[in-house]
Amino acid sequence: MKKHIIKTPVKWRLTIYMLVHVFLFTGLTSCKKYLDAKPDQSITTPSTMEDLEGILNGYGFINARYPSAAETASDDFYLTTADFNNLIDIQRSFYSWQKAPNFVGDYSGPYGSIEYVNIILETLPKIAGDKERKDVIQGNCLFVRASYHYALAQLFAKPYAKASAATDLGIALRLTSDITVKPVRSTVADTYSSVIADLVKSKSLLPANPGVKYKAGKTAVYGMLARVYLSMSDYKNAGLYADSALSLYNNLINYNTINSAAAIPFTQFNDEVIYDCRAPGPQSLSQSRAKVDSVLYASYAANDLRKVVFFKNNANGTIAFKGNYTGIAGATLFTGIATNELYLIKAEAAARNDDADKALTALNTLLKNRYKTGTYIPYDTIDADELLDLILKERRKELLFRTLRWTDLRRLNMDPKRAKILTRNIAGTVYTLEPNGLRYVFQIDQDAVNISGLQQNP
Repeated sequence: MKKHIIKTPVKWRLTIYMLVHVFLFTGLTSCKKYLDAKPDQSITTPSTMEDLEGILNGYGFINARYPSAAETASDDFYLTTADFNNLIDIQRSFYSWQKAPNFVGDYSGPYGSIEYVNIILETLPKIAGDKERKDVIQGNCLFVRASYHYALAQLFAKPYAKASAATDLGIALRLTSDITVKPVRSTVADTYSSVIADLVKSKSLLPANPGVKYKAGKTAVYGMLARVYLSMSDYKNAGLYADSALSLYNNLINYNTINSAAAIPFTQFNDEVIYDCRAPGPQSLSQSRAKVDSVLYASYAANDLRKVVFFKNNANGTIAFKGNYTGIAGATLFTGIATNELYLIKAEAAARNDDADKALTALNTLLKNRYKTGTYIPYDTIDADELLDLILKERRKELLFRTLRWTDLRRLNMDPKRAKILTRNIAGTVYTLEPNGLRYVFQIDQDAVNISGLQQNP
């Protein structure tokens, strides 16, 4: 299948690069004089609707700058000592849960994408054009900004806890492209309020489905809201938004139709994908290095097709992950919205809201598409706690290597019954990450701290 390559006009690739280079250089260099710098007025600025749409069509800088550090720090894989030693310093720090203030791309990349859409949002009112077309542009920008702010919050802010969200430190929200506006860390409550506000506003501006999966529509917005509310343990709203998304688009792939022997089983923009975006693949997650946790791999039943579609056997008897929804080889991670995630959000929300029948229906609908034809036995009514445990186990088995596991660990750690101690054994040295430990919040890039005065995470 031919890859869908999204191109931006040459002049806008150059213009966008220059604009965001100004932002990143002034925001992340160690020289304080750049704090007061203003963008070079000679730089060409967008002046037509086509210009703005051209920026949004730049997949590489709109859809492909999500952070991957959460996956490197998660418990779905392990590294051998030799592979660990061959990583760059920052990746070793992520993997072993050590302080890592020199964050570079995982911090600046998302803020760079936010800067692109802020430029568009501020230019849009100055350009004449069809209102419906402008609404779609604005809606996409708000969706992208919210999605990146949310992704940053999973790394650089504490997990959402209702009792302390109003005082816990959140992230620096970038709601303007003006680089002279000094960033200030918001609270966790304000961070999530901003994310939700952008998404809710975008919902009213967008069509149900945009026709291309690298753009957002109402379905993607509902899906993202479901994800956000689940991370906040707001199960009522998580369930409502998962239902809203699935009412508009609910396709599932029958894994019996997938070639399990293929090196890349899934195509980009496959039938389950609602919104396509990704995180660049770090060294630590390459197939040659990242070994799938053996206990996790053993949890798949013999007739569960995910055991052969998602994984491949290494020559040394270990297991590598290959079931990425990006449709490309390598460690690049799918971070978008897909229906399988939404069925699991629907199931968990229903279980937590004491609607076992709805939870079981959603779970069984998903799983019957994952087993060999005729072998899946639907789950029936079971104990409420057992049902929730089952859904959470299936969530881990279905959504691995999407950066979602880190958020799940953070939120589940707040429940003593489901908190988990993580360990790494590197050359006989055991590293431990306790539930709710400090390293569940990454340190902010030190250059940004030095320039802006942002309070560093401990």
